[in-house]
Amino acid sequence: DASLFPAGEEAALKQLRHFGKQSVQHYPEVRDLPALHGTSRLSPYLAIGVLSPRQCLHRILKEHPDALNEGKAFTWLNELIWREFFMQILYHYPHVVTESFRKQYDAIQWRNDEVEFQQWCEGQTGYPLVDAGMRQLNTSGYMHNRVRMVVASFLCKHLLIDWRWGEAYFAQKLNDYDLSANNGNWQWASGSGCDAAPYFRVFNPTLQAEKFDKNQEYIKKWVPELGTPAYCEPMVDHQIARDRAIKTYAKALK
Repeated sequence: DASLFPAGEEAALKQLRHFGKQSVQHYPEVRDLPALHGTSRLSPYLAIGVLSPRQCLHRILKEHPDALNEGKAFTWLNELIWREFFMQILYHYPHVVTESFRKQYDAIQWRNDEVEFQQWCEGQTGYPLVDAGMRQLNTSGYMHNRVRMVVASFLCKHLLIDWRWGEAYFAQKLNDYDLSANNGNWQWASGSGCDAAPYFRVFNPTLQAEKFDKNQEYIKKWVPELGTPAYCEPMVDHQIARDRAIKTYAKALK
């Protein structure tokens, strides 16, 4: 989306200065709200090297000297550190490109239903937040970070589709694609990664929408047919899918 990410180093530096001076102090409160521009919007510039992590760190510390001491800016710096952490994982454990970081997770019997995968790709799951995220990705090349976690969890846990399928799809679509971050976050969502979410943590996409998009501003932008007969029914019941996922994971990991 060119309006979100204007090209060039000067545009990147301008956004970094704006974020450091005005936005980062509100980041902890608004970063999970997809209807707002509450994130840094620096990820594409970092992904292709227009900005470096050191530039970002120096700018934040210039504006917020307490950022390394649990100040409000620390929350964002912690996300920057996660990005660098995933790069270190990729360097030291290159098997993660094709295998789970925790290799026992490769024993999971994925369903890998191609029809259901296509529904997920197209944003036709019947879960509004999931569908909004996938449509935003397909249209703009971008998806809000909170929503990325929800759609990834849905694919791996609700549909029991291999995280590598989702990782590959994101790689084709994201304008901020970075191998280490994409891989690390998908493995986090599936439970197979380093310091990942436990396998029995299954996001409820309905509750996530109520918590982070309670007025449905984000959802209605991307799913305008919501509430009409044109909108699809949920492709799977949340509780049934959750129970199935936990049993499948537990069987593989016992």
